Amino acid sequence: MATNHERIIIGIDPGTNVMGYGILGIDGKRLDVIAIGVLKLNKFESHYLRLKRIYDRVTGLIEQYLPDELAIEAPFFGKNVQSMLKLGRAQGVAMAAALERDIPITEYAPLKIKQAITGSGSASKEQVAEMLRRILSIPREQMPHFLDATDALAAALCHYYESAKPIQSHSYSSWKDYIAHNPDKVK
Repeated sequence: MATNHERIIIGIDPGTNVMGYGILGIDGKRLDVIAIGVLKLNKFESHYLRLKRIYDRVTGLIEQYLPDELAIEAPFFGKNVQSMLKLGRAQGVAMAAALERDIPITEYAPLKIKQAITGSGSASKEQVAEMLRRILSIPREQMPHFLDATDALAAALCHYYESAKPIQSHSYSSWKDYIAHNPDKVK
């Protein structure tokens, strides 16, 4: 199901119990939520079957919505090494599905995503969800119950914001500083 958008970004919130996804369509400055949801994985006892299911679902989303880019939440550093390892694997298979289709991937730290959406890196998941609802004009009754889905959509919106920023040019303290950094432009 391809859509008529100039650009489509898929956001992924990787997880081994619940993986969130959000697909954002862009037309100029107009943003549309194309799809949002979760993949529940706790019914699979084997961690390896969970990884296969993540790969299959991300591949299916890619084939259905034909995204141009993937934004994924980077694993945060916790105290439980085994949980971090499992989360990293989940992220890796989601990334592999995108790489298989030559889709560019950008990782964002949870703090960066929260900052982009709410203005505060310490915002709660509920605050992120509420800001998304307001920014994207999502009716309350259409908001997903799982915050993993809104976290994924937040990753996609963060990527939109980050990719829309103009490239920062270097600022110079003086003409001497400019000449030192640009010898090829001065004759």
